[in-house]
Amino acid sequence: MVPAGREKGEKMNILRRFKISTFQTIVIGFALLILAGSLLLMLPAASRPSGSTPFSDCLFTATSAACVTGLVVRDTATHWTLFGQVIILFLIQIGGMGVVTTGAVLAFISGRRIDLKERSVMQEAIAAPQVGGIVRLTRFFVVVALVIEGIGALLLMPVFIPMFGFGKGCFYAFFHAISAFCNAGFDLMGIREPFSSMTGFSEHILLNLVLILLITIGGIGFLVWNDVKDHGFRVKQYRLQSKIVLSTSAVLVIGPFLWFFFFEMQELSAAGRILPSLFQSVTMRTAGFNTVDLNQMSGGGQALMLFLMLTGGSPGSTAGGMKTTTVAVLFLTAAAVFRRKNEVGCYGRRIGEETIRNAIAVLMMYMVLFMCSGIVISRIEHLPLSVCLFETASAVGTVGLTLGITSSLGTVSRIILIVLMFLGRVGGLTLIYAAQSVRSSARSIYPLEKVTVG
Repeated sequence: MVPAGREKGEKMNILRRFKISTFQTIVIGFALLILAGSLLLMLPAASRPSGSTPFSDCLFTATSAACVTGLVVRDTATHWTLFGQVIILFLIQIGGMGVVTTGAVLAFISGRRIDLKERSVMQEAIAAPQVGGIVRLTRFFVVVALVIEGIGALLLMPVFIPMFGFGKGCFYAFFHAISAFCNAGFDLMGIREPFSSMTGFSEHILLNLVLILLITIGGIGFLVWNDVKDHGFRVKQYRLQSKIVLSTSAVLVIGPFLWFFFFEMQELSAAGRILPSLFQSVTMRTAGFNTVDLNQMSGGGQALMLFLMLTGGSPGSTAGGMKTTTVAVLFLTAAAVFRRKNEVGCYGRRIGEETIRNAIAVLMMYMVLFMCSGIVISRIEHLPLSVCLFETASAVGTVGLTLGITSSLGTVSRIILIVLMFLGRVGGLTLIYAAQSVRSSARSIYPLEKVTVG
């Protein structure tokens, strides 16, 4: 018989051996969500005509929904039944708010106490600055998110109820409100024309404005909401991150809007270009809806869209991509170098070296993934490189826009897009940190030697 003390010690050693980090928890959570969604979508009741959809298609769809991307190989409205669409909607909601946040909600409901390790995971999941007050902050985020989605659905009901009747119209309103707020880009407009997105609503003022507001609010990040709640319109009292997010987001909306208005969609009148130009400038950063034919955009317009898709939304939001703060820090660093300044600053605050290093690492990671994946898919599928780069930027930026090649791609290309969507949602640094069991503790300092760059 094994002594009780020894048996307890062996159990503790096993637990230590399988102890997972905060970053590993996030990665595993998303992976399990995708797997569960894939298996549910394989059920005969999930697709029409009644029958099991191949696992590869279900995996692609579940990954796209859970990673709030919007790329699809099967039209959401015509292939999936109501049951399948509800599964996709739940994947979008959980993926948009985060599996950790959803788990926290279940803990709130059950009344279970959340320990320190779980609070640390919650902090990392929503990019909060500290563990203190994280439970209150998470509860605030969840309540506000559900309220905003509900208001958005109510505003969309006058659009869809006259078209589809009360019951179906209400479901369509909630589906598109949640999809827009979570920056997912899934739509049910394929009932008119498969894979058509919102191209039939380019001049519908109410639908466009509601979707724009939902996409913007969901994409600016939870911490910005908290600053707005605490300080109202006293922007000077906001955190530095909130100031950077708001100013960068404004630039990334106004600049592309002017480009689209003056240089694209010339077949429309000046008044007719205002709404489509504004919608495209907002939706390009991870939302995934489109109200115009993207294939008709010029080369310059598509290049601008690549930049917007890779940039994405803001930290702690429902959006993916490199994040607005990453791009802002990179530009601020370049500006400091050009002005021969030793420190990088913004709004009277200094930005730390670790933040700058992380921004550079994220940029390199996204550029390598985006470029290499596009080249590989172009070679495999024998398609123009520009079209494939658009597809990979859309996947890694969790955008969901396409030039029409997604459904025709082969198995290997789809696997590449699945990996890109997963990396884009969980975050490249999160995945790298998850793969490392401990942070390097080496204290040695190598001799300094100058290397010329530029």
